Amino acid sequence: MENFNLTLDAAFWITVAAIVALLLMSAFFSGSETALTAASRGKLRSQADRGSRGAARALKITEDNERLIGSVLLGNNIVNILAASLATALFTRLFGDNGVALATLVMTALVLVFAEVLPKTYAITNAERAAALVAPIIDLVVLVFAPIVTAVRALVRGILSVVGISTDPDSHILAVREEIAGALSIGHAEGVVEKEDRDRILGALDLADRAVEEIMLHRSGIEMVDADADPQAILEQCLNSPHSRLPVFRGEPDNIVGVIHAKDLLRSIYVRSAEGADTTDIAKLDINAVAMKPYFVPETTTLDDQMRQFLRLHTHFALVVDEYGALQGLITLEDILEEIVGEITDEFDVDEDHPLRKTDAGDYVVDGAMTIRDLNRATEWSLPDLEANTIAGLVIHEAQTIPNQGQVFSFHGFRFEVAARQDQRITRLKIRPL
Repeated sequence: MENFNLTLDAAFWITVAAIVALLLMSAFFSGSETALTAASRGKLRSQADRGSRGAARALKITEDNERLIGSVLLGNNIVNILAASLATALFTRLFGDNGVALATLVMTALVLVFAEVLPKTYAITNAERAAALVAPIIDLVVLVFAPIVTAVRALVRGILSVVGISTDPDSHILAVREEIAGALSIGHAEGVVEKEDRDRILGALDLADRAVEEIMLHRSGIEMVDADADPQAILEQCLNSPHSRLPVFRGEPDNIVGVIHAKDLLRSIYVRSAEGADTTDIAKLDINAVAMKPYFVPETTTLDDQMRQFLRLHTHFALVVDEYGALQGLITLEDILEEIVGEITDEFDVDEDHPLRKTDAGDYVVDGAMTIRDLNRATEWSLPDLEANTIAGLVIHEAQTIPNQGQVFSFHGFRFEVAARQDQRITRLKIRPL
């Protein structure tokens, strides 16, 4: 009894207190690592903009994740190893040789529960708040351990380079677009984000990666005005057209000489009336004077750049040409906006056939000119769009021929039936998932 009391002296209690303090430090390092790596930089930025110094400090130290994690792991390992060593010495003093095994079991349980699971669980559920709280102290830890971490980083990279593995020093930079896209997909799968909201945001993010040729109206569908036609016929065509702007060609469709706006045409008639001219004599109307200068853009221009050009030039209408200057199609600002907000219709569009319709049998009747991207967005499918822009182009690419009406194909997990063909174009398809 006397020997046992001797063991419970001041040194014993100092050692116990040291182990408890080291476990608290281990919990701090573990929770800090989880909080700083799990915290959303967007939320931290928002808090920093509202005046949170802790959030601003957290943003600063997470810019170099490699140095941050290295410093936190170094501190965590130091306190864990020291705590285990003190516990082993303490239990050996109390229980002799059996103390080593007992110390291992006790410290494993204590570290697992109180220094790992508990702080990490709290840090995950309160990532941004915890990151802002621990950032000032971790910033000091990173500063103190910087020389050691730098040496360890150089040693690790040297070892990896010997075995042929190269490390990117900028790999810590977050791929913001992929992060947003992933978060939206997860949110939609969990029912937190609506499909329309997800499509709008992803559509805006994709503008810089998509070219004008992917969404332009092909030249075969462009309504044009013949500059040599009778002015009366031109006036009737402009008034009957659902479009406010029409390209004007002379001789052949590739020779675009201008773009006529219905408002300019009516303004010209009004001016002639105000000047006392006979407005019934439309034959004297000079169409070339009314038409605007055409605006041409390369088919490889990105949608993001084209939208900026539209806004800068205060125009909404452009003709698309290829590398040889041949007309390929046209694009409007509305076409680009539809990639973000979806189909835009007005009083002249409501009677048009919808490019996608589901039948009672479960088939989808699709316009052949509908883009694969629009079809995927509307149906939640994932048909590939690397080899073709339109659904008709995909069928022709896979079939390696222009199919006849009634032919059926199966690829990419879907059944494609050619429902209608006009000349060399597939105008309508019937699609059903297999």
